[in-house]
Amino acid sequence: MMATDGSSPDPEHPGTPDSPSSEAHQTSSPPSLSEELWADHDWKPERIAVFRALHLGDLLCATPALRSLRRRFMNAEITLIGLASAEDLVQRLPSLDRLEYFQGYPGIPEVAQETERRSAFLAEAQKGRYDLAIQMHGDGKLSNGFIAGLGAKVTVGYRRIGDARLTLSLPYVADEPEVLRWLRLVDLLGAEVDDRRLEFPTVPEENRRAKELLTGAPPHSGPLIGLHAGASTPLRRWPEERWTELADALVERWDARIVLTGTNIERELTSRIDRATQSPALNLAGQTDLGTFAALIGQLDLLITNDTGASHLAAAAGTPSVVIFATTQPYQWAPLDRGRHLVVDARTYDVPEASPVEALARLPVEPVLLACERHVETGTLPTARS
Repeated sequence: MMATDGSSPDPEHPGTPDSPSSEAHQTSSPPSLSEELWADHDWKPERIAVFRALHLGDLLCATPALRSLRRRFMNAEITLIGLASAEDLVQRLPSLDRLEYFQGYPGIPEVAQETERRSAFLAEAQKGRYDLAIQMHGDGKLSNGFIAGLGAKVTVGYRRIGDARLTLSLPYVADEPEVLRWLRLVDLLGAEVDDRRLEFPTVPEENRRAKELLTGAPPHSGPLIGLHAGASTPLRRWPEERWTELADALVERWDARIVLTGTNIERELTSRIDRATQSPALNLAGQTDLGTFAALIGQLDLLITNDTGASHLAAAAGTPSVVIFATTQPYQWAPLDRGRHLVVDARTYDVPEASPVEALARLPVEPVLLACERHVETGTLPTARS
């Protein structure tokens, strides 16, 4: 999930844009480089670009910062430079106005690098399209070159030591929650950063459709519990036989109504789990679009999931969750509310020399059940049908 700028040096990057005008207190000019109190400055950029060419979970982690940016610059047009898969989210968020498809950049792996296409994109941007460009795509090793190449009046982001390509930058801190990382960055621009809620708005039709789908849940008396066994990479997937064992244990302990969620390509996985369980489950993998999936998560009593986008949708919906980690760091990627969203880190249940993948493969069901019991004890998980 973490944005990486690659491991090789940046082979090419445009020069850093000229410094902003020294006329720092005119409304037409941005603050000077020495300006410390952007919150007290009256410069209002009209066109803002935010670069974050990442997938759903990573984008959701940036929604608090995007919301703060919108409140700071209410009348600006804010463009996300991102992946085509971000279209649905961009249309939902009041903090964003439009999406520009990222056309690739040397060393950034999310989009295949094509020199002609990239050059045309940057040439168009350099015609004065953006007043402010913000890098929200990792530590800046390569992405700062892309941001500098947009030709904005002011460029902002994180930097490694010695990187002077941006107008304003902060040192990148690896050991930092992803949500707080980007709030800290927009704080540099004078934005208010107290609101840490993730955001994924749904519409009434999606909520209605989710409710209709859930009527097919098994007729048990216990809580409605979603199991999300998939993940964008197999390295983050807890073995399917553990999911089967977990489903049976949840039914035995709390007469849970089990719902299996996932994408269409994960339906074979969820079908195998469904066939192996002793009690019936509702398999909804492949039956929801993104909005209905988010609405469905919002109607669960509990979601148990691998570390993937479903975890962040649960955080946005306020649905209690248990998130299974191994190959990524919980302090960076787990939801901030650790009372409502509990973490099971497979590495803490294995020998120190075990690799994260080995630890995940050997993680037993008991720690996940203990996390569910904690939800019951604290009242975040009802034991009767809601």
